[in-house]
Amino acid sequence: MFSLREWADGSPERLWAGTVGALLVALIGGSILAPETVYDGFVWHYFWGPVQADAHNAVCAIRPGSTVEYLYSTSACQAAAEPVAYPGYTVVSEIGYIVALLITITGVVLLLKQLGIGEDRGLFWAMVPFMLLGGALRTVEDAHNAMGDSWFDYPLNTLLISPIIYVTLFVIALACILLSLWLARQGYVDDYVRPLTAMGSGAFLLSVGYLSYLAATDPQVQFYPLVLLAMVGLSAAAAVGTWYAIETFAPGINQGTGIAGGMVLVAHAVDGAANVIGLDYLMALGVPYNLNPKHPANQFIVDLFGAAWPFLVVKMAAATFLIWVFEPELVEETPRYTTLLLIAVSAVGLGPGSRDLLRSVFGV
Repeated sequence: MFSLREWADGSPERLWAGTVGALLVALIGGSILAPETVYDGFVWHYFWGPVQADAHNAVCAIRPGSTVEYLYSTSACQAAAEPVAYPGYTVVSEIGYIVALLITITGVVLLLKQLGIGEDRGLFWAMVPFMLLGGALRTVEDAHNAMGDSWFDYPLNTLLISPIIYVTLFVIALACILLSLWLARQGYVDDYVRPLTAMGSGAFLLSVGYLSYLAATDPQVQFYPLVLLAMVGLSAAAAVGTWYAIETFAPGINQGTGIAGGMVLVAHAVDGAANVIGLDYLMALGVPYNLNPKHPANQFIVDLFGAAWPFLVVKMAAATFLIWVFEPELVEETPRYTTLLLIAVSAVGLGPGSRDLLRSVFGV
């Protein structure tokens, strides 16, 4: 008789594949057997619908029957029958993305084990440019939204909208990792880290260069240097101040992560500073409008305090807690897993933070 435990014993890869397969069967099977409940009310409402609304620059998307319609006024969205999908995130979608992230990290750990990499911090530092690349590519889509009609329309632009952009970035990063490993193992380079870092950095600079080209050629995209100076200055002050406080008063917090812990602080300082300035001070710096919160946590803090500055405090406190979790024993016993976790906790700050920074700097 078939036994799932016997099938999975001695093979974490099989257990991971079985778990992912079971989840896919549940979602796909549920969407077929109970489409209004599973697909319309869950998958489309919280995950794919927001992507479609964002891709069409609509206030919301609705799904009457098996069709999708886009509404461009708040009142029409409020009067529409559920399911109504708005661009951005909800509590349900963020929980779903966290679960997906944890499953993905586990799968990537198994993949890195097969490739024989990830036990040192080289992979972590090489992934930093890819985190920035995610924010830059997302801003490219924002810029084309601001420009209106362009060559980068639906459905192509969904590749750069959350959550699809995470798949896009994963494919890009994996291709670069495999190419870098090939270069190293063929003897063209000493190790894979340098070419991997160069590939990510080059892609990020190309994306920012494209945004700069749009700023120079299209009136809907502008460049605001004061915004850049303000955001970089505030994020640097927050990261350095928090690092100094940790090293002075509680150095044990950062014992497991070392300098990588400083990068975690920088990542979340960028996110916090971009939100503070983007939500409250863009108009004071010459931009015609302030940004609107796109995450439930941002919106909750703004609603509670009437300002965005507490979000920066929360981000730095959360980043401090995250690096404290990485105890030296944990890092020593599971180096590959902790490397992936460090990448993940940095990416959830630097990815959206760099997007908000670049959106503000280029006025899109």
